[in-house]
Formats: sequence, structure tokens, C-alpha cells
Amino acid sequence: MSGTERVSSGSPWEDAFGFSRAVAAGDRVVVGGTTSFKGTVLYGEGDPYEQAKVAFATALEAVAEFGLGPESVIRTRMLLTHARDVDAVGRAHKEVFGDVRPVTTLMVVEGFVDPRVLVEVELEAYRGASS
Repeated sequence: MSGTERVSSGSPWEDAFGFSRAVAAGDRVVVGGTTSFKGTVLYGEGDPYEQAKVAFATALEAVAEFGLGPESVIRTRMLLTHARDVDAVGRAHKEVFGDVRPVTTLMVVEGFVDPRVLVEVELEAYRGASS
């Protein structure tokens, strides 16, 4: 598809499953499910706040590949394995996006492929006239 740009994070699953960390098409930049894994290392094991911080940072690194920052984010999604972690993950979200105030969805899911993962996040950013 012409006009579509892709960014990889180097995750081993990207090649194995055939996906990109982020895709830009027109004015939209969409970042797929991002956890606190960096390569094969899980950061913040057992700590939903730390996992959320790392996941948001990794997702924002992908947005930065397109010359954008947190202020361009218009939608976030947070998926958690435990409702008890809502406050911790919400606190991490507010630290990053408190002034931006994107629309957001927060869901409790049954689990992830790796049971140590407590949080997965997605972002959508808007490039506006800069595309």
C-alpha cells in the first residue's frame, strides 16, 4: 500500500507473526499491543505500574520514529490481567498523558501469552498537517 510506513521494535514476535510495532497511514499512526518486554527481558515483573511505564515508553518510541511525541496521541488502550491493577496503571497513564488527555479504553482480560505480563497498551496518534 503506497503512503504506508512501518516501524519495527525488534521484537522476536514481529518476524514470527508478520506484524509491525507501528504503522503510519495518512494522518494516523497506530501502535499495536506493547508490553514491557524489551527483547526477551520483561521489565517490572510483578509490578503493573512499572510494566505500564515501560510499555508506554516503548510505544512512544515507535511514535517518535514518525517525528511525534505524547502530545500527538489521541487514543490509548490499556489491557490488564487484574482489576486490582487499575489504579497503578491509571497512575502511569496520567504521568504520561495527563495534559494530553487522549480518549482511552481500559479492559481487564483473561491473560496474555506470557503469564508474567500484567499490562499491554496500544496508542493511536495524529500527524495532522505534518503528514
